[in-house]
Amino acid sequence: MRISGISAAVAAGAMLVLATGCTARDTVESPSEGASGGESAGATPIDASSLVAALPAATADVDEVTWALVEGEPRSLIPGADYNFVAPNLCDSLLQVQPDFSIEPGIAASAEWADPVTFVIDLRDGVTFWDGTPVTTDDVIYSLERHRQDVTSAYFGAFVLVASIEATGDQQVTVRFTAPDSTFRDALASGAGAVLSKAYGDEAGDALGTSGGGLLCAGPFELESWTPGKEIVTVANEGYWGGAPHVKTLTYRFIADGTTLTNALVEGEIDGAFNVPPASRAVFEGSEAGRLIVGPSTASFSFGPTKATGAGANPLVRQALSMAIDRDQYIATVLNGLGQPQRTFVAPFSFASMEAADVYQAGYDALAEPTVDLEAAKALVAESGEDTSVPLVIAIPAGSKELSQTAAIIQSAGRQIGLTIEIDERQPADFAGIFLADPGPRESIDFVATTGYTETPGVLAYPQLFLLPAELGGIFNWSGYADPDVIGALQAARTTPDPTEAAGAYVAAQEIFAPDMLQVTLAGAYHTTFLSSDLTGATTSVAAYASPWAQHLGGA
Repeated sequence: MRISGISAAVAAGAMLVLATGCTARDTVESPSEGASGGESAGATPIDASSLVAALPAATADVDEVTWALVEGEPRSLIPGADYNFVAPNLCDSLLQVQPDFSIEPGIAASAEWADPVTFVIDLRDGVTFWDGTPVTTDDVIYSLERHRQDVTSAYFGAFVLVASIEATGDQQVTVRFTAPDSTFRDALASGAGAVLSKAYGDEAGDALGTSGGGLLCAGPFELESWTPGKEIVTVANEGYWGGAPHVKTLTYRFIADGTTLTNALVEGEIDGAFNVPPASRAVFEGSEAGRLIVGPSTASFSFGPTKATGAGANPLVRQALSMAIDRDQYIATVLNGLGQPQRTFVAPFSFASMEAADVYQAGYDALAEPTVDLEAAKALVAESGEDTSVPLVIAIPAGSKELSQTAAIIQSAGRQIGLTIEIDERQPADFAGIFLADPGPRESIDFVATTGYTETPGVLAYPQLFLLPAELGGIFNWSGYADPDVIGALQAARTTPDPTEAAGAYVAAQEIFAPDMLQVTLAGAYHTTFLSSDLTGATTSVAAYASPWAQHLGGA
């Protein structure tokens, strides 16, 4: 799971670890509603049945593709040390998350439970790193242990129930657990299961994954060069076990400014990008250079409390603010129609491909829909007993248009129900400091507004971060939430082997925690991609965060 503006190492799979009834469509692109432009046309809602998880695979080779990284230059290319769209094409995982959010084999030909506490990984024959050296059990153990032994790893939470990891054959690794763990297999399809060369990692040391240290992996593209402040160049791994990519050189440019990116895309200077600015929707839909593809996602916009004191920690205040915000208007103005209302912080696409999806969906459908009721919200503020003369402060990262708009909407909603809300816009380093263990950067604020997503299937990533005590993975449980029924049910959901029983336990927890709004979810955001008309084959769902999304990219 990842949160916008946060170091991935801090975010604990965070946003690991990002639509109701959304199902993947392999070949249908989003309708060009309002292609002629105009504010009202741009805000036209997307029909969820038209969401596109992946474009048809390429059939022709392409010499070079230039891709923009809206998030800016990565800190690192090690999966889990930073979240970016470069690493998934470089470092294959043991399992692969598919565009429809199902899981298939990756470097592992098989990865299954032998019994409730024993997980066996059998490696695929013939998989090699870019330099031709074979992927071995030592490399797998090295890669998994990096997360298990490092509490700052973004994927540490996936390994908290692991007792041991050892080779049990020439091509086999066995992971033993202290208790059953229903989340572990899916985690291996994320960066938690990415395999790096042990020999290269040992030699590179702390420089591993940086512009100066590089890395050695087994994905469809290999790192050729990284020029800080300018670009990252990758080239096709012709020996890739899944077949050589059609794109021979894939170059990433760092373009964080939305206007600059929009111009570069529609003028054909850049071939594609993910997370393109919603404000440019009409421009993209009217472009002759390419097209906007809207895909299913687990991403959402939300805000939540940052400490155990003050009005922000009071669930009645959070409920009141939620009731004062018009979700449809929020989606129209902030997301330009590229999203939909969401009832809690776990999006339905998170469980759409899971075995007990019907149980999760029924539990989600039973939750109350967000509605506007200013009088009821005012009553909740009065009932809260909080001193409304004390301003509430909400932090946002500098430079994020969507989160700046979000904060302004929250501020306006507060004003309507008798709350004064001030906005604290922080530079990237200061904003990231909010999510570190030191509570100092959080003491002067009451809320933080974020975007986040889960990158692999599963329902427990968000709840574990925000609802459990710190020792059980609740690194963002800053308000001290401690409902014993919720803790017990979430732990049962993780440690119950039977999928239907695990789903039932989660739904029971959700019924309690959803109204408490440890995160006030404002909207689910679709995954947006702009791609040149000459190209096809990209993954266009949220699965692009964890899978080799450019493996099938190329000419039509």
